[in-house]
Amino acid sequence: MIAAVIFDVFGTLLEIQRRENPYRQLLRIGAHQGRPVSPADPKRIMTLDSDLSRAADLFGIKLSSSQLSQLQEMLDIELESIRPYDDSMPAIDLLRESGIKIGLCSNLAKPYCPVVRGLVPGMDGYALSAEIGLVKPEAQMYEMICAELKVVPGQIFGSDAARVLMIGDSRRCDVDGPRTSGIIGHHLDRKGTGPFRNLLEFAGAVRSVGVQV
Repeated sequence: MIAAVIFDVFGTLLEIQRRENPYRQLLRIGAHQGRPVSPADPKRIMTLDSDLSRAADLFGIKLSSSQLSQLQEMLDIELESIRPYDDSMPAIDLLRESGIKIGLCSNLAKPYCPVVRGLVPGMDGYALSAEIGLVKPEAQMYEMICAELKVVPGQIFGSDAARVLMIGDSRRCDVDGPRTSGIIGHHLDRKGTGPFRNLLEFAGAVRSVGVQV
C-alpha cells in the first residue's frame, strides 16, 4: 500500500515568480573581494540556520549597510512572490482524502522556510535543509522525512514495509536519490515532456491504479 507521498517544494509545489537571486549576488560580492566561489557554497547556504547578514559573516564577505539593504530587498521581493501552483493544494487534498500522509522535502535557505510552512501548512512532516543541516540527495535527508512521517519505505517484493512515493522536478534529488533509500521517486516535468506534467495527474494515478515502479 502507498502510505505516504513526499513532495519537493520549488518547481513542484511552489513557484518563485520574481527571481532576484540574493545569495548568488552575495557570492558575487565576495568574488569581487577576492573570495573564490566554491562548489560547496550552495550546500553551505542551504544548511545555514541563519539570515543573509550571518551568512555573509560566515563566508567572510564584508557588506556595507547599503549592500546589505539591497540584498535584503532582493530577498524580500523573492519571498513575497512565492505562490503555489494552481494544482498543488488540490493534488494534496486528493491524496489526503485517501488517507495518504504528506511530507515536504526540499533544499532551501533559512529565510524561505517559514514562507514554505505558511503556504503549505499542516503537513505530516517537513524536512527543510536549513532546519536540519542536510541536503538532498544525501540519504539522511530522505530518512529524516520518513521518520517525520513515521513510515518505513520499502519496495522489495514480499516486504511488509509501506510504499513511499516522492515527486519533484529534479531527477537527481527527487528520483534517483530517494530510490537509494527505498522511496519510489517520480519526475515532474511541467513543460510537458515527462511522465507527469502536473500534480493532479500524479495524484490521480496514485488514487486510482497506483504508480508503477
